[in-house]
Amino acid sequence: MQRSAFFISDGTGITAEALGQSLLAQFANIHFKKLTVPYIDTIEKAQVLVQQINRAATEDNARPIIFDTVVNQQIREVLAQSNGFMVDIFSTFLSPLEQELQEHSSYSVGTSHAIDRNSHYMERMAAVNFALDNDDGARTHYYDQADLILLGVSRSGKTPTCLYLAMQYGVRAANYPLTEEDMEQPKLPTALKPYRHKLFGLTIDPERLSSIRNERRANSRYASIAQCEFEVREVEQLLRREDIPFINSTHFSVEEISARILLEQGIERRLK
Repeated sequence: MQRSAFFISDGTGITAEALGQSLLAQFANIHFKKLTVPYIDTIEKAQVLVQQINRAATEDNARPIIFDTVVNQQIREVLAQSNGFMVDIFSTFLSPLEQELQEHSSYSVGTSHAIDRNSHYMERMAAVNFALDNDDGARTHYYDQADLILLGVSRSGKTPTCLYLAMQYGVRAANYPLTEEDMEQPKLPTALKPYRHKLFGLTIDPERLSSIRNERRANSRYASIAQCEFEVREVEQLLRREDIPFINSTHFSVEEISARILLEQGIERRLK
């Protein structure tokens, strides 16, 4: 079963996406086609988006789920005319809080991401840049600066997990893809040995891995079930042999994977 899900905002969309993703993760039997749409800050943009939502409703033969953090009431009224099921994040949570606190909220665009003297914003952005610069084993000579180094086969979820950890918690996370060349030797790659205490593995069910790889290189050896089974088996054996902690990412969201890594590795969450 497939349903479309839209995360809509007049700002960056981070709040709508984060909460929406967490809620949708509770429905494991439904495949959601997700789209984040930031900066819907004019009626014209909203009208175009309504057309897109309605097309998705026709294609899925079901109402798209809409999570929005749009402040402007006129824009929200336009979105409400679509054939989607709207979850108004602000009114759902702010209205009860207003009653409890006996204070009206500001309903200001982007307030949740305001940068002030007490924010770790710059630290998080530095962590994001670190994750991008150290993606896929690109620069192993910077591993001494890493808080965490993720290991796993190609397309097992290392990059999105690193970026999420950086964006949400300011964690400097690098990732190293274990290749067939690495698997030929029953030991850790030389570049990783000095950083054993920073290593954490991600594994994945071979069938899911094959499906993901086929989206990138359809009908290739790289995406074949036999190749995926081989790589996953070899990597899991290596992680067990080297006593490196790991989790299977198949049935977990990136939020859940990140939370478990932080807990098991004892890494501090650098929250606002």
